[in-house]
Amino acid sequence: MQDFKAMDNIQMVDLKTQYHRIKDEVNAAIQEVIDQTAFINGPQVKKFAKELKEYTGAGFVIPCANGTDALQIAMMALGFKPGDEVIVPAFTYVATVEVIALLGLKPIFIDVTPDTFELDINQLESKITDQTVGIVTVHLYGQCSNMEEILRIAELYKLKVIEDTAQAIGAGYTFSDGRKAQAGTMGDIGTTSFFPSKNLGCFGDGGAIFTNDPELAEKIQMIANHGQKKKYYHDSIGVNSRLDTLQAAILSVKLKYLDDYSKSRNEVADRYDHAFASHPYIHIPERVGNSTHVFHQYTIRLAESVDREAFKKHLADKGIPTMVYYPLPLHLQKAYLEYGGREGQFPVSEKLCKQVISLPIHTEMKSEEQDYIIEQILNFFK
Repeated sequence: MQDFKAMDNIQMVDLKTQYHRIKDEVNAAIQEVIDQTAFINGPQVKKFAKELKEYTGAGFVIPCANGTDALQIAMMALGFKPGDEVIVPAFTYVATVEVIALLGLKPIFIDVTPDTFELDINQLESKITDQTVGIVTVHLYGQCSNMEEILRIAELYKLKVIEDTAQAIGAGYTFSDGRKAQAGTMGDIGTTSFFPSKNLGCFGDGGAIFTNDPELAEKIQMIANHGQKKKYYHDSIGVNSRLDTLQAAILSVKLKYLDDYSKSRNEVADRYDHAFASHPYIHIPERVGNSTHVFHQYTIRLAESVDREAFKKHLADKGIPTMVYYPLPLHLQKAYLEYGGREGQFPVSEKLCKQVISLPIHTEMKSEEQDYIIEQILNFFK
């Protein structure tokens, strides 16, 4: 077997090779922006928003500066007030709860399922109080949460639903009646990030907000633009959050390849599944039946008896990178202990944080690279 460590070419995400495949198109798009010198709110921003709207089927797409801004603007547009409670998974990236705290809202944590890593809908109703105004569901690692049940409960209790689809853009969901929808387009508002390593990533920061409600779309657009509809006339308190024209131009190019990127990631995931499906110490990620998976991450669970740090070091010594998403649940993070988090409160999330590890997966992975990764993982258990 070829020693890929010596070549130093195994990466979690290979953005350089991905760029080289579409280099001419990307460079031309960048040059067009430079030639036009419309660096802020140039025509490429509206063009990309229109293309993303057509791709996702969302009623409205409002680009913004990043995925965290998208979440904050969504909550501002929905009129959440200080003291209101928002339900959020304990096992996810910090941005989801960060904006809740920044707005003076109260995060109400909820556990996740051990195999799909998604919000546990069986606990949802028990978290709802008279102060609850919304649910933030995170389509973690690349597949949709149980949106049918989340939307049913939200409607029953008159709650707003925000979909954090930063890791799942392009994933499709099928309702029990056969209706299909894209991640981010089913709740009141969807948000996403175009961080470079995302499935649809730009060359810097970027984000977008989705909604099917024209009134909400107008509010979102206004909030993202300093609270103004007309220049220098400010109807509400807003923020300054816009997608850079250069990034929009790059994203327009990459959006054309998003389905191909998802297909490539699934091929990598399928090979991992095949290699580890019957392994006694590795639990492969479960794929839910009513959602496609775009595999932003390929995250396995190691058996409790496995020393994850030793496993991680073994692979690093062989030139194979890994990542732990995430090593500490949100309710135990120092910044959020004031909301009453304590150890043992969310056992599934706490256990996952000790067991999960993500393997390299990207659009440019060669089969011989993956064979080497698989071989070295299997060797660890010999």
